Amino acid sequence: MTEYLKHQDIIDKCERLNQNYQVDPAFFDNIIEELLDSEMDTNSVILNGFKRLLSEVDHEIERMEDYAGMKASCFKGCAFCCYFPIIVTQMEAKIMLKEIENFPEERKEKIYQHWDSYFDEHQVKLDTALNMDIQDSETKLNYKRLDLPCPMLDPETKTCMAYEIRPIPCRTYLNYANPKVCAENHMPDEPFSYEFLYEYYMGALNEIMQALYENGEELFVDYPSDVWSYDYLPAWIKRRSELEGEGV
Repeated sequence: MTEYLKHQDIIDKCERLNQNYQVDPAFFDNIIEELLDSEMDTNSVILNGFKRLLSEVDHEIERMEDYAGMKASCFKGCAFCCYFPIIVTQMEAKIMLKEIENFPEERKEKIYQHWDSYFDEHQVKLDTALNMDIQDSETKLNYKRLDLPCPMLDPETKTCMAYEIRPIPCRTYLNYANPKVCAENHMPDEPFSYEFLYEYYMGALNEIMQALYENGEELFVDYPSDVWSYDYLPAWIKRRSELEGEGV
């Protein structure tokens, strides 16, 4: 029988992390230096930087888990967290759409077809969700209560259709207790969020974009304004044609 951590165990281990663990920014800085010193074209630098920085967040979480002696109880097909609101910048949305455009044809078309049915099927819920105030402290719970899946969630397999480029909120919300707590509660107390790692990821991604911008490179994002424009992921995908018209 699997032994899951109790809530107090998770609190104790996370407190130990808060008091004693230091994130080493060098892991993120090295990615910046390698990419900006490379011979890759501008788009490749952006796309590779995006993916490598997202992966580095995963690696950093693994290092913290090893330090604290924790192992997530999340498993493939466990999609309860895929009903939370996912908020990203316009810059991230454009990069994600560019990445999906580069997926193999069959995989890409499956995603596009899913989006067509997704926005038809969930139109009423989306009208409610996308009008919720991002800044309101009650929005997260109210959004979750809508039972509105992420547009990246495969309705058949309950897995992410763009897993390798899933946004930071999807990567940093992990459960170390019995998975039942996610099944039985909209917002369980047990899961732990590493969302503070967002500042390292976004800081590094912004540094790459700023260097390219200041060097006069032609970017497929509107820098820096896209960095400061936030919205729900479904809202950006709904505006896909508009974003593509801006250069994606």
